[in-house]
Amino acid sequence: MLAQFSHERSQALLRQRNMFALTSAGLTLALVITGGLAATRDREVVLLPTLRAPLTISSAGASADYLEFVTRDAALMLLNRSPEGLDYWMAAILDLADPASHGRLKADLVRIVEEQRGSDVTQAFVIKSMTVDPKGLTSEVKGTLKTFVGAQVIASDDRRFRFTWTYRGLRLALAGFAQLPTDDKPKESQ
Repeated sequence: MLAQFSHERSQALLRQRNMFALTSAGLTLALVITGGLAATRDREVVLLPTLRAPLTISSAGASADYLEFVTRDAALMLLNRSPEGLDYWMAAILDLADPASHGRLKADLVRIVEEQRGSDVTQAFVIKSMTVDPKGLTSEVKGTLKTFVGAQVIASDDRRFRFTWTYRGLRLALAGFAQLPTDDKPKESQ
């Protein structure tokens, strides 16, 4: 009698083990398939609409609209500065920087901060036009750069700037910034 109970108990445990092994194999297969789909599928993050249209950014690349909005904000942040906000100004730009370009950008910004700290020189930039190249991850901004000492405008020049970007994962980061020569003659100081 004990042998029969022992045999029935062993058979029940074997059925449970086999069912557990089958369930584990099924879940493992589902996990592998789901992991494969997640790794090969483009990721998207929905961004809040900032102006004229809702934006999305995906692992496939940055859209022209998104690159334009980021360039606009970066240009205004970079080119509008006053001595009172230099530390915040530099930190905000470095937050946008690509880690590979962080050191070079920081060196350039520190030089600007050292030159401008303690002075009364303020800079304001008004964007007139912008072109973006989402495939090349570059953008150009044209506008008027005004320089003030106190409330007096000492220079008002048309300038062109190029921004170079990197795109890793879902992050667009500033890799470089340069002033380009303009074809127009500079405006006279007011």
